[in-house]
Amino acid sequence: MKTLYTAEALATGEGRDGHGRTSDGKLDLDLATPTELGGSGEGTNPEQLFAVGYAACFHSALRLVARAEKADVSDSAVGARVSLGQLDTGGFGLAVELEVTLPNLDHDTAQALTEKAHQVCPYSNATRGNIDVTLTVTDD
Repeated sequence: MKTLYTAEALATGEGRDGHGRTSDGKLDLDLATPTELGGSGEGTNPEQLFAVGYAACFHSALRLVARAEKADVSDSAVGARVSLGQLDTGGFGLAVELEVTLPNLDHDTAQALTEKAHQVCPYSNATRGNIDVTLTVTDD
């Protein structure tokens, strides 16, 4: 792989109940275990950060493939749900649901662009074969 950009971050403290900061200081936040897992919920958590990152990255990939096909993706949006769960092997795993909204396209075109974006998106390529990723195209 030819590297185009590298992000750097440091987590300190108690991991999920610690602090995270990027090397440029643009992201600097407290981390907290969600209340659903017995934590305080008074900070963000890794799953939320992953959800924002995946949604933004997938949306960029979607807009890239749409531009190539001259498709109208104005007012488009991508939502992400990242679930944390217990694996049968005793460890933990993730599952992702991406919800794509392309209000100016018919369903078949929107679905085709979503599938193409899934082949281009770096997050999709990194997770492929490792976690379940469900793609849903809404007709809103």
